[in-house]
Amino acid sequence: MTSTSSPGAAQGGSTPPDDLHLAGLLGHVLPAWLARQGTLLAVKDAATGAYVHVNDAMAQWLQCDAAALRAQGDAALSMPWPAPLRAAEQHALQLPPDKPLQSEHRFEWRGALHEYSVWRELRLLADGRRVLCSLWSDLAPQRREQQRVRELLQQMEQQQRLLNEQLDRQGGDGSPLDRATGLHLREFFDEQLRRALLLSVQESREFALVWVALDAPAGPAWDEAAQASVRATLARLLRANTRATDSTCHLGGQRFAVLMANVGMALAYGRMEQLRRECAAQIVVSGGRELRFTVSMGVAGCPHIAAELTELQSACEAALAQAQQRGGDQAALARVPFPVLQS
Repeated sequence: MTSTSSPGAAQGGSTPPDDLHLAGLLGHVLPAWLARQGTLLAVKDAATGAYVHVNDAMAQWLQCDAAALRAQGDAALSMPWPAPLRAAEQHALQLPPDKPLQSEHRFEWRGALHEYSVWRELRLLADGRRVLCSLWSDLAPQRREQQRVRELLQQMEQQQRLLNEQLDRQGGDGSPLDRATGLHLREFFDEQLRRALLLSVQESREFALVWVALDAPAGPAWDEAAQASVRATLARLLRANTRATDSTCHLGGQRFAVLMANVGMALAYGRMEQLRRECAAQIVVSGGRELRFTVSMGVAGCPHIAAELTELQSACEAALAQAQQRGGDQAALARVPFPVLQS
């Protein structure tokens, strides 16, 4: 007694469906998918212009019975198609089979404004007939979402302007502020730094000094307006993440500084790490564009790193350079010097 088996069964697998079976499966799936997407489908006989098939969504949009469309073609419509749509259809009919034509149309029809993206493709059937398949996607929801995003960006930009304008006001400690960033002027910052060094020597108080630099943008270079918006946003974040007893300063260009009184290096590093993460998550809107920025930081402390002004600033500079060399978007601690033992 002998038995036969298919190759698929011999290998423990199932027999793949033939083309007819697969077409039947797709015939069930495709209409449901098109209905879910709200896509309009129309299939026309290229020779006669009669509709071979329209889905329910297309029949409802045309406000015409599907049977009438199949019998009369476009003559069944209460109003003729606008000229640009007729021209696009004629263009698609002149193309070789299987070469699609995609176009967008904004038109007024039946007293309403419409905007659609249309995919047209000429196909050959098994009996030799040519049919033009058209898929229509309504662009109105997409346009509404784009408008909503534009309005949201405008609101964000306006809010950022209001916040940045607040930085122009006088500081709470009565010190003059830089109008461009709302941070302390360099002269005031340097005076605060000299005072912190004096207190460190006289009263053994520690403090931290941080150099902050904006990293170069990952994409195209920013124009001056974008750079100003990013600097103002960073300045606002610096103020939000420091105390009234601290001092923040715009050193110039893309460089900033923070003086944190009565704070050790470890605590200063933790606070600056939090600031760094906030910067990376911040969205700046300038000219309708979304900008992302990151910062590099060098953190040094007095008296553990250095007790002299120039040495402390050099330690900050070296730590900042190290953070930038590692790719940016990070904070680096200055190296702790170890005394050389002499025998």
